[in-house]
Amino acid sequence: MTATIVKETRRSPESTGQPRRSFGFWLRDKGWRHAVGVVMALFAIFPLLYVLSAALSSSSTLAGSNALFSDFDSSFGNFQALFSDPTRPFGRWFVNTLFIGIVTSAASVLLGALAAYAFSRMRFTGRRLGLLSLMLVQLFPQLLGIVAIFLLLSGISDVVPWLGLGSQLGLIMVYLGGALGVNTYLMYGFFNTVPKSLDEAARIDGASHAQIFFTIILRLVTPILAVVGLLSFIGITSDFIIASVVLTDPDAQTLAVGLYSYVATQRAENWGVFAAGAVLAALPVMALFLFLQKYITSGLISGSVKG
Repeated sequence: MTATIVKETRRSPESTGQPRRSFGFWLRDKGWRHAVGVVMALFAIFPLLYVLSAALSSSSTLAGSNALFSDFDSSFGNFQALFSDPTRPFGRWFVNTLFIGIVTSAASVLLGALAAYAFSRMRFTGRRLGLLSLMLVQLFPQLLGIVAIFLLLSGISDVVPWLGLGSQLGLIMVYLGGALGVNTYLMYGFFNTVPKSLDEAARIDGASHAQIFFTIILRLVTPILAVVGLLSFIGITSDFIIASVVLTDPDAQTLAVGLYSYVATQRAENWGVFAAGAVLAALPVMALFLFLQKYITSGLISGSVKG
């Protein structure tokens, strides 16, 4: 019986009396989707190949990298130059970026999850107004507050130097203030998909809000935590404007700010070294993305089901 079913499913369209579909019909039905996918893939991959070609090129100009991988430097001179310039401590910039990115992402996830849990599970005065305020605040980009941030941190430096202008902790606080609103609202929709009956059952057993949050809820909302952490890490490691304003000490700067010094001056541009630094700067983001890949899709779409 099973063999008969397999044979039936393997019959060609001619044997079943159905006309064979033409290439034009396949192209109109599904083929155009493959064409669009190939074009978009090439559009996304070409800049990456161009930067990698410039990083492996012996020329310091982008014009010498027009032909991809035509001028290959077997000694990897651009990568060696990154770590051989004492005035530009690339290794320290790399460590600073990882420290600021990891600490800020972890704190953003924790604070956002706590706020989202409160808005989703608790009923208190000002709850609706608070949610609307979070939406309203996100209409204004953090870039509009650059002057206010600079003046605020400059004033804090006179009282608490380690938290003011030029400190990495001050930059972390600025990032947390800007990301808390959008992360809270993003997690809020996902928290609403978790049945409240789990909370009620845990409370009957004598669990507190903290026990419910850390032992039950966090395990069920892992996808959205991964998405928020990944987006926060990407935004922080690629930020240039705020980091360049807050971090004034070259030893405390991040990769985005430090690498700009290679191409900042008009007569001393070194695009090859800059491209090599960009390739190395992308490795932590790629590693984190691959590690959290299984959570990303469900974390982005599940929050739209309810709430």
